[in-house]
Amino acid sequence: MKSKKIKLHVLNIVKRVFIILLISIILISLFMLHPQFGKRPSGARLENIKKSTQFKDGKFQNTRNTPQVTKSLGIALYEFFFKKDKDIKPSNNIPSKTIDWEEIHKQENSLVWLGHSSYFMHIDGKNILVDPVLSGSASPIPGGVQSFKGSDIITSEELPKIDYLFISHDHYDHMDYKTLKILQSKIDKVIVGLGVGAHLESWGYTTNQIIEADWWDEINLADGFKVTITPARHFSGRSIWTANTLWVSFVLQTPQHNLYLGGDSGYDTHFKEIGNKLGPFDLAILENGQYDLGWKYIHMMPEEVIQATKDLKANILFPVHSSKFVLANHSWYEPLDRVSTAALKEKQAITTPMIGEIVNLKSIKTEPNYWWKQ
Repeated sequence: MKSKKIKLHVLNIVKRVFIILLISIILISLFMLHPQFGKRPSGARLENIKKSTQFKDGKFQNTRNTPQVTKSLGIALYEFFFKKDKDIKPSNNIPSKTIDWEEIHKQENSLVWLGHSSYFMHIDGKNILVDPVLSGSASPIPGGVQSFKGSDIITSEELPKIDYLFISHDHYDHMDYKTLKILQSKIDKVIVGLGVGAHLESWGYTTNQIIEADWWDEINLADGFKVTITPARHFSGRSIWTANTLWVSFVLQTPQHNLYLGGDSGYDTHFKEIGNKLGPFDLAILENGQYDLGWKYIHMMPEEVIQATKDLKANILFPVHSSKFVLANHSWYEPLDRVSTAALKEKQAITTPMIGEIVNLKSIKTEPNYWWKQ
């Protein structure tokens, strides 16, 4: 009798666990239907992707083998959640400036950093925006990966009309659904890697707005502007499907400037190849932050950022990908500290504006101002 009761009790527990799992699966499945997750490439877009030399075995590939983590996933998750630096977030509002739009348009060529990898440029009469994440979050989960206090200096509604929007890849800290939905009516052309247009079309962008391209494709825009889609060493994905869109960097040639607009990338030989083919550059904008030895092949260490700058034959380095979100375990100010130290040691010109500060591209301050030490 007692044995029968125990079996019934165990059976009831199993039933409850099953019901909880079933409900969880249903809720997650419904959540994944949200448009923020985008769409997988299909039809003619997918057939075009299959022609790319980077697309093999149903996924985009890096030039060389690129493991996403160099340690077990369990150890990586444990370190991320339980071994965070005590200064992983600023204790006070991060220093920033209110954007003076009148001053921007007075200057012939200017740049304004919006935090992390988002920045606005006014160059040779064109308004250019790169990897905008202006919603206050870099995560699809409500309340996840919130921006630092003081770093949100502008909303999508406040931005002017944009001639060219560049998106390096489809990760949430570079391609923000809320931001891009609001911006759609303000965008003339958006330049992306292969497959990324599927997300944009599902969010209301028209085929006339989207320019999708492969590594080394050249695109003549207008009025002396030309962009070359260049390689990066990273990965992509917005849901359970990964590497079905292409991650890229850009070389932007304008009537007066030759610029390298880097997305996320681990260090590799592609920087030297780009420098040899398309350099030298007036300015290289490179990721510097959210790194860890555990994923060293997909994000650079600050010292590698300096080497990449030299490989590119860039006169001045502008390091981004920091100072807005927590995506790694280092202190929030460490990336800028380390890259500035390395730049001085290697005699590499560097500019480190605070968020919202206007940078005159014709007279860039080429030494660190250490605003993060305030």
